[in-house]
Amino acid sequence: MAAKAGDNPDSLMTLSTVFCLKNLRKTMCYQGIRNKLCLRSDIFLPSEICDKLVNTYMELVHTDSNFEPEESFFQLFSDPRSTRLTRVQLREEFVRDRDLEAIRKQDLIELHLTYCNSLSSRSLKTLTCFRETLVSLCLFGCSHIFYRKGGAPLACNEDTENEEEESPASRQALETDFNFQGFNRLRLLNLGGLPDEVDAESLLKPLKSLTSLDLSNVQLLGTSFLTQWRDRLASLVLYNVDLSEELVNTVVEIVNLRHLDISRESRRTSKFKMTRKILTAIVQRLINLVSLDISGHTMLDNCTVPHFEEAMGRPSTEPCKSSIYPFQELKRPLQFLGLYDTTLCNVTHIPAYKVTGSKNEDQVLNAIEAYTEFRPELAHRAINQLFDIARIQHCSQLLRALQLVIAALKCHKYDKSIQVTGSAALFYLTNTEYRSDQSVRLRREVIQVVLNGMEQYQEVTVQRNCCLTLCNFSIPEELEFQYSRVNQLLLKILEPARQDESIQRIAVHLCNALVCQVDNHHKEAVGKMGFVKTMLNLIQKKLQDRMCDQVMEFSWSALWNITDETPDNCQMFLNCRGMSLFLDCLQEFPDKQELHRNMLGLLGNVAEVKALRPQLLTPQFITVFSNLLDSKADGIEVSYNACGVLSHIMFDGPEVWSMEEPQRDTVMSKMWDAIQSWDVSSRRNINYRSFEPILRLLPQSISPVSQHWATWALYNLVSVYPNKYCPLLIKEGGISLLEKVLELESSHPDTKDMASKVMEQCEKFKDDPMETNQGQEVNYGQRG
Repeated sequence: MAAKAGDNPDSLMTLSTVFCLKNLRKTMCYQGIRNKLCLRSDIFLPSEICDKLVNTYMELVHTDSNFEPEESFFQLFSDPRSTRLTRVQLREEFVRDRDLEAIRKQDLIELHLTYCNSLSSRSLKTLTCFRETLVSLCLFGCSHIFYRKGGAPLACNEDTENEEEESPASRQALETDFNFQGFNRLRLLNLGGLPDEVDAESLLKPLKSLTSLDLSNVQLLGTSFLTQWRDRLASLVLYNVDLSEELVNTVVEIVNLRHLDISRESRRTSKFKMTRKILTAIVQRLINLVSLDISGHTMLDNCTVPHFEEAMGRPSTEPCKSSIYPFQELKRPLQFLGLYDTTLCNVTHIPAYKVTGSKNEDQVLNAIEAYTEFRPELAHRAINQLFDIARIQHCSQLLRALQLVIAALKCHKYDKSIQVTGSAALFYLTNTEYRSDQSVRLRREVIQVVLNGMEQYQEVTVQRNCCLTLCNFSIPEELEFQYSRVNQLLLKILEPARQDESIQRIAVHLCNALVCQVDNHHKEAVGKMGFVKTMLNLIQKKLQDRMCDQVMEFSWSALWNITDETPDNCQMFLNCRGMSLFLDCLQEFPDKQELHRNMLGLLGNVAEVKALRPQLLTPQFITVFSNLLDSKADGIEVSYNACGVLSHIMFDGPEVWSMEEPQRDTVMSKMWDAIQSWDVSSRRNINYRSFEPILRLLPQSISPVSQHWATWALYNLVSVYPNKYCPLLIKEGGISLLEKVLELESSHPDTKDMASKVMEQCEKFKDDPMETNQGQEVNYGQRG
């Protein structure tokens, strides 16, 4: 059997790393003075393991809500005699100055800091500790690192535990004392987002051996300084840098460039026009190019071959057939060509193996892949285009599409636009059309990033998209691995009584599905989260609005499910004025059949709890239940459930019946009449997981009508749904209890007759299970 998309398991290294990080005190560490985390003295870890630990730690901090960050985690790597770090990737505001200072003695080769806005100029001082070994450095989006906190001078203190560095650094005094003097091994440098006040030329001047430079979004006062790397630079990124003829002339002098990126975020933001002459100069002068990005530029029409002159045949990557004139000069096809937000992506023949653009699915996926990490503004637009492809057309590269969207959502957990478009795309990429191709592992990844989005954003669109995406999964089965978390998030969504109507409806539907057909310990745990109170608050609000809609009906259905065989939740229902709301709903919505069925199903659960039955034994409630015996709502369901409630109450005997009206005999007489009126072949809107609450009413003489109701229920279920309920009755010892019914003198003759028929039906099923009725009940609510 072929493996499904995304079914590759994690490596043992990854699994071990995650386990150690989640159990540091049980594996590598112990609790030191002042609860400080300390590395065990017998631990010695090589760089392969240390790098993995740090980088996985950062990933868990940003993507796993159950993971608790350790205040002194980076101190574990302070001594290179026991731990060796060489390649570290840190991101977002979580990283502080003292974290970098903790690892300052390490011989780092690569240090990537991305969007680390809590870092101040103190971290520049720490960087100098790595100057003799550092080969690759990224400071992308670290906009505060070139500023002092509170105007303090550049310093690197040994003891920084109590310093005021918990809040993000704010731009104050520009740090002027730092440069890259002594960073002689540095070859790859990313300064994307360098503040305008910092002079890039002066900062970079000491670096003589750079081979890769990223100056995205940097304001360049001059361009000639770039020629100092004329013979060495292989990669130059000038994304969102204002182009000019001077800059282009400088760039084409850097003759060994293999990757050149002069793209922009949008055509609307540039006055510069990309001409045939400029493109030709780039192609002719930079003969070693394998990768070029000119996205976001306005292209003049003379760049492309007229349609009627284009080479015939299928789209080709051969330069000689190129539909873009300047690229006909290429010696070989480019490995990568960025044409996103340009007209050039729409031509037929493009001499590149991987192209970004918006013409087709492949170009869009390439754009998401190329721009996610450092250009969320472009990735957001590309994901939006993927959303349209999945919604209107068909996504042919499902695994790749899902993995790219998941990666974008993980990478930009704090970017609202990515979360909105990403969650919308996931809804269409996980629907029924694509489901059969997806592995359990891949679908779990989707669930986790969706829950991350719900956790981070209370905004309506994100919440709606995430809830809708969860509806594409089998509930509760596929959500069980995150059961507690998803319930907490849904209850949080439902806390505001005046929540957006559509989100409220979806969230209540999910809540109901999550507590249907799960173990009782799950229900008890969710009950303690405030589930019962939340549902009753929603019902109260709908009552005030005099509106019986899906939210009202789903809320009662959810209460029916969560109180099933969970006495604590039944008690909560009573404590939170549930019976009062039941009466109010009955009075306000007398004709709502499904509502009545759900409410009576719930009260059946309450009535099964002996300790709670006295709270139902009041003239008002007994009269209501008695009147509902005559209900024809939803077939027999409302009458059946009302009779079930009364059957449990009658089972407690005449001594507990302290009221004068209605009289016990009168109510029992109405129960007999109701049962006699039901069609035993009725198909049911109910789903029993256990017969235990019914079976306890069989071998007794206190209330023959209760016994009769229980026997009728069994007869109906094993007759209409024998495949499901005959095995269940046999398994739970029902046959021996029915035999006792036949032995009891107090049993009514009709009851004995039905008991015999139930036993015959089960015997027939055992003899020939294939010749039984294959009917299926409608699973609206859950019982037993």
